[in-house]
Amino acid sequence: MNPFEFVNAINYNKTDIIGEDPSTEKSYNSFLVNRSLSYFPDTVAIANEMNRYHHVDNKMQFDFLRNVVRKRKRFSKWNKPETHACLELVKEYYKYSTSKAEAVIDILTSDQLEEMKKVLNKGGKK
Repeated sequence: MNPFEFVNAINYNKTDIIGEDPSTEKSYNSFLVNRSLSYFPDTVAIANEMNRYHHVDNKMQFDFLRNVVRKRKRFSKWNKPETHACLELVKEYYKYSTSKAEAVIDILTSDQLEEMKKVLNKGGKK
């Protein structure tokens, strides 16, 4: 079962998905549910509390969240790490790891990046 169906059941429709079919308890992913609840100011403390009690059964966690969180439509896009377009170029040119290349890429000018592209150009179709 999709983890966001659990989040929808907790936030909006308040249905007991696990009670209807006990086999769905195995598909409950507490990390993803808690992470999706952590994006909102009114549920971040509740999600943190569930993170503290991660050893509790899945059904018990789901029931707690379903009964404690107020009914409201909540939606947010997940934060994703920003990737620079020329990161792979810098990694290959200087033989750097990803973390070192991320630290250096802001220092480089566009002329230097163009020079790196020319040096590393292997020809052929793009």
